[in-house]
Amino acid sequence: MSFSENQLDTWSSQGSVTQSAATYQTVSNVLNDKDSPFWLKSFDTFLQGSYGNDTNIYADSDVDIVIRLTSIYYSDISDLPPLDKANYELSRSSAEYTLPKFKDEVTSWLTQKFGPGVKAGSKAIFIPGNGSRRDADVLPCAEHRHFLTFPANGGVKYYEGIVFWAKDGTKIVNYPKQHSANCTLKHQNTNTYFKRTVRIFKNMRNRMIDEGRLAGGVAPSYFIEGLLFNVPNQLFGSTYWKTVNNCIEYVSRADTSQFRCANGIHWLLRDGHPVCWSLQNFQTFMSALKKFWA
Repeated sequence: MSFSENQLDTWSSQGSVTQSAATYQTVSNVLNDKDSPFWLKSFDTFLQGSYGNDTNIYADSDVDIVIRLTSIYYSDISDLPPLDKANYELSRSSAEYTLPKFKDEVTSWLTQKFGPGVKAGSKAIFIPGNGSRRDADVLPCAEHRHFLTFPANGGVKYYEGIVFWAKDGTKIVNYPKQHSANCTLKHQNTNTYFKRTVRIFKNMRNRMIDEGRLAGGVAPSYFIEGLLFNVPNQLFGSTYWKTVNNCIEYVSRADTSQFRCANGIHWLLRDGHPVCWSLQNFQTFMSALKKFWA
């Protein structure tokens, strides 16, 4: 299918941000209300997803909001040598407040403030929108630390992220702040082409779904951002058509087994991992994309 530069330019445009910003502010104000049952706990709130990363298109709807408990943290010490693991164990103390308790209190508080339409899903809490507010998904989670070193006399190093458990018991660790920071740096280093190119790919994915070329859910926006994050910076720029063509050609010939998610920590393509794109879905997306683009 032939795509004009004007069509790609239209697809590169960012969707509305005014209503999403207002939605985040409204929900954030409720979460940070001093009358909430979790007010005395330490936590932070921030946007993630397409609106948080400025890759939203006009078809995007839900605003993704993270509320991260920082009074406690969960950890991964699998990469520590034995001595550092011993140092870590000596430093640990038990915590009475837990993530499940935090999630229950956040759900109850949001229901009290936004009504019975609030529903706790497998991962996030859904808040229905109204005339001035978009639908929102609030993800209660806790701080996660993947320790790299733990010497006895300071100098501890770790990746700081988030952790939560889905309803089926699946543990999910991710790094949304690193993802966002890396996408912004990539955008700057590609003469502001990266995020615009992500939007083009998202619009092409949506068009393929509408035309029955691709099933929904095969290519989430998060993985599209991760895929394009691995394309060398010099392949972005000049024109949108050339940029998209360069990206498709590069991914088609690259060793994609070495691609990382945009957070720079997780592998992008692995089977059996909740934060990785399955090989089958990736291959299905690329096959449909190349036929759509040709």
